[in-house]
Amino acid sequence: MLIGSPFPLAVPLASGLDKRVAMTAGPPVSPALAEDSSSATAESPAAVQRSAGPGDPREQPPGDPAEQAQQQRELLQVRQLASREREVIAHEQAHSAVGGRYAGAPSYSYTRGPDGRSYISGGEVSIDVSPVPNDPEATLRKMEVVQRAALAPAEPSGQDLRVAAAARAIAAQARAELAEQQRAEQQAAQAERQARADAAEQTTREAAAEEPADAQPATRLPPPPSLELYLLLGRPLAPDTSFRARA
Repeated sequence: MLIGSPFPLAVPLASGLDKRVAMTAGPPVSPALAEDSSSATAESPAAVQRSAGPGDPREQPPGDPAEQAQQQRELLQVRQLASREREVIAHEQAHSAVGGRYAGAPSYSYTRGPDGRSYISGGEVSIDVSPVPNDPEATLRKMEVVQRAALAPAEPSGQDLRVAAAARAIAAQARAELAEQQRAEQQAAQAERQARADAAEQTTREAAAEEPADAQPATRLPPPPSLELYLLLGRPLAPDTSFRARA
């Protein structure tokens, strides 16, 4: 899927297949800049030659007022093309840097200026917005990266905003699937605990049923009586010495 392209999102995103979108930079080029647009694309701005030719308006000698006005218009157009090129490069590099492994390398389209040079006037970065199969948690993390990549430039394009919205929709679905998965895991754990408790109770009932019917519980005997009282009663009485003294 290409962020910034007119590719429709609603139907492909519902299919659940692998999709890549492209993110394009900024507003469209003005008609004045797009008159001499070339259809060539490249992977890097370094591929464009920057040598000034003899037709450079800045090197033309001054002439009549009409010619000078034309040169001023061409110079202004060149400055606009150069400014546009810087914006597009920064825009696409922001997409690519934040998208990481889910984003491809930027590709560019070019417009030839009145000075004979080719200037970058548009670009796109492909980014994978397909959900991770059978893993809603990984899908959620991936869609968070996709959203950040789509909104990374200072001025996201309309296609960038559509890609971010699509990623949010996929993330919401992943959250719902993750919540359902967690509920199922909790229910399974609770059922397992209940099964263990039922098994323990069944084992206790079976052990009680296997005990003999005539088994009597052990009776506790009282402690033996103390012999100290019998010993005292068996001792002879001591003579009464007080009576002899009175006699």
